[in-house]
Amino acid sequence: MVDRKSFLQVGHKGSLFSSFLYFDMSFMVWVILGPLAVVLANDFHLNAAEKANLVALPTLGGAVLRLVLGVLTDKIGPKLTGQIGLTLTLIPLFWGWQFADTMGDMYFVALMLGIAGASFAAALPLASSWYPPQYQGLAMGIAGAGNSGTIFATLFANRIAQHYGDWHVVFGIAMIPIAITLVVFSILAKNSPNKPAPKTVAEYGRVLKQKDSWLFCILYSVTFGGFVGMSTYLTIFFNTQYGLSPVRAADFTTLCVIGGSFFRPVGGWLADKLGGIRMLMGLYGVVALMMAGISTLPALSVTTVLLFIAMMAFGMGNGSVFQLVPQRFKSEIGVVTGIVGAAGGLGGYFLPKILGNVKLATGSFAPGFLILSGIAVCCVILIASVQGQWKRSWIGDGGKVKVAPPAIDSVHA
Repeated sequence: MVDRKSFLQVGHKGSLFSSFLYFDMSFMVWVILGPLAVVLANDFHLNAAEKANLVALPTLGGAVLRLVLGVLTDKIGPKLTGQIGLTLTLIPLFWGWQFADTMGDMYFVALMLGIAGASFAAALPLASSWYPPQYQGLAMGIAGAGNSGTIFATLFANRIAQHYGDWHVVFGIAMIPIAITLVVFSILAKNSPNKPAPKTVAEYGRVLKQKDSWLFCILYSVTFGGFVGMSTYLTIFFNTQYGLSPVRAADFTTLCVIGGSFFRPVGGWLADKLGGIRMLMGLYGVVALMMAGISTLPALSVTTVLLFIAMMAFGMGNGSVFQLVPQRFKSEIGVVTGIVGAAGGLGGYFLPKILGNVKLATGSFAPGFLILSGIAVCCVILIASVQGQWKRSWIGDGGKVKVAPPAIDSVHA
């Protein structure tokens, strides 16, 4: 059982807060094209598939660069890696502010925004390395709650563009919180003395050869990919399906995003108490039901409620996956975080493309949401098939931290 006072007495608060802030502001920048896509679509005359492609590119860039930052985190530590990531994030923002006037420019900006998405590979190991196994779910959940940065993007991006009459200004203003975060992160973050020693390339290869690495990639590509993919695409969905203005469509997206953002720590906390396996099976089931319901394309109010619950399940699922990962890969957490995070980014890349391309091909969003429902069902089946082997080897009942059996007195043996 996780005791709040005990949690506050261990670890390093400055690093935990720095991890959250770094992830929060980076996430805001990473998904900024989601709400802006409706405005950009009018300027560049984009069809459904082209809009989906634009908002999906930052997640693709993030997926690739997370592997790079994962390696850097193991080699030079999460603090310096985070400082490099924040500094490089300023480049696409400056380019979008001053030079982005063609779709070619926008594709460059979109891919480079993946640097912000790669923050995952440094932020979570920075927090994780300071906390013992029984607090991993909560610590990773708090740091991972930085995906709440999405709310700032959906709430303010289109309003700023509307106020100034120019979407370029949004990128310039976004540079300010990134610069402030770089300063705060540099002051407060501290590498843990418990950080594992750097691994060789061969050791990275051995991690990739393990089946569990790929299983976690699949699971996280659906939970995190579902959250970030929906976060970037829902403004387009609300605008297209229900005819909402760019600002109102982004506001409805904000309502849905809140569910995923603030329930990630809850997912980690509950996973500590109940077990990550139990949590994930239930959460994937909820996602499957919600996506099936949304596929009927009900009234706006009903769709919003269903999406809120689905996003809540995605967010809690993210916390639950990362309650399991450190138990399985204690000494390779840096590289595994990068690999699993990259898979999450790929999930976020494919989700908008599924919805956008299916909409373009069929004229309806319904088949796309049914496909997403089916994917969630497959995840339930996958966990059910592997949980027995996990319990026999490295994990406790239901996905809880495995407790070593007490020593048997030799007199009674």
